[in-house]
Amino acid sequence: MNRRKDILYSSGNISASLTGAVFSTYIIFFYVDVLKMPAHLIGLAMAIYGIWNAINDPLLGQLSDKTRSKWGRRIPYVLFGALPFVISFILVWAPPVKLLGGNITSMFIYFISIVFFYDTLYTLVIINWTSLFPEMYKTQEERTRVSMYRQIFGIIGNIFGVAMPPILYSAIGWPAMGVFFGILTLIFLGLSLCGSKEDKAHSQSAGLPLFEALKTILSNKSFLTYVVASMFLQFTFITIQAVLPFYAKYIIGIEGFQVSALLGVIFIMAMFWVGFWRRIANKKGSKQTMISAIILYGLALIPFWFINGFIGAVITAALLGIGLAGVIILLDIFISDIVDEDELKTGTRREGMYFGMNGFMVRIAISIQSVIMGLMLAKSGYNAQLPIGSQPASAILGIKLLLVVIPLAALVFSVLFYRRYPLYGDKLMEVKSKLQLRHDNKNIGG
Repeated sequence: MNRRKDILYSSGNISASLTGAVFSTYIIFFYVDVLKMPAHLIGLAMAIYGIWNAINDPLLGQLSDKTRSKWGRRIPYVLFGALPFVISFILVWAPPVKLLGGNITSMFIYFISIVFFYDTLYTLVIINWTSLFPEMYKTQEERTRVSMYRQIFGIIGNIFGVAMPPILYSAIGWPAMGVFFGILTLIFLGLSLCGSKEDKAHSQSAGLPLFEALKTILSNKSFLTYVVASMFLQFTFITIQAVLPFYAKYIIGIEGFQVSALLGVIFIMAMFWVGFWRRIANKKGSKQTMISAIILYGLALIPFWFINGFIGAVITAALLGIGLAGVIILLDIFISDIVDEDELKTGTRREGMYFGMNGFMVRIAISIQSVIMGLMLAKSGYNAQLPIGSQPASAILGIKLLLVVIPLAALVFSVLFYRRYPLYGDKLMEVKSKLQLRHDNKNIGG
């Protein structure tokens, strides 16, 4: 693969990160603080939708692994699913409030329905786009290089998705914001297809039946330790992104462009550090690098508990971006190595199922986060009707707990599980060598 193709493929991460960041950061804020839906109902709805994710992520991953077509296993889902996915995203931010008459029950039903619709299509498109990564890039050097490109584009998507909405919804409204981001998403998914290519040899395998596929995954120690560690880690991403708008508005007392600056600086700083973490990962390995990055990421959260001003918050956000850069560049590399190990055991490539199961765990993290955040806001006395500076002290405490203490606890568990991850060092090199030998023999035989 040449650099141009690498960059084109990697640009698809703008689409994945943009829509994911807007959704995870602003979905609760929009429906609770803007539309005035009860926080506990939105938390309940997010928990219900998480149950659906327990089904759709692995099933859609398995569907991808078993698909056979003249275009391949993955590319058709990205090609034909992109437009419906974008439409569903737009509808999330354009609820028919007037048509529903502001009825809480009707809005609740709409919210659940559109979130289910959006998430199913997101999973279908993004799992297949992501599943191309381990198939197209085999070595540690290739994977860290292309992962760096992917994460730079992902950071750009996150900057737009996290920092730009306050500017856009203030200027043009939430529905128009959804349309604007939807068009960007469609453009970059199209560009990514120009750099995508499937290995036809993997499409010839019949794959494993669903229950056998699940059984082998659930008995894979490398995957189980990684996916639980990753779930705790993803929980912190989602929680921090969702809480920061509340923190900015009610503790620092800022809105609009300043909120965008606070959120954007995290990802801008991360963009400058991904190259550093790539070099560390190539030298020290993914496992040790991940643990080091998580520790730095966690330490950077602590100042948020003490600061009350905009400048201090920006400096803390910048420090947060340093560790975040190391974390995000490595996540898909772990799964890619696990897929290699699985191919050695089963004789078939199953990126779709592994990314699907990982996606399922991420959605569990989203559901847990939504429930915890909804309950914390409700129990702490938070009131969406109150202006800036009028929230009770208990609500301020609740927001700080959500931003600092709860994510730190999750990061501790994440490190504990990453320490038990077995696929590293000599064992990983052995898997790579045996798999390369198998591929070479297959090519000679073919």
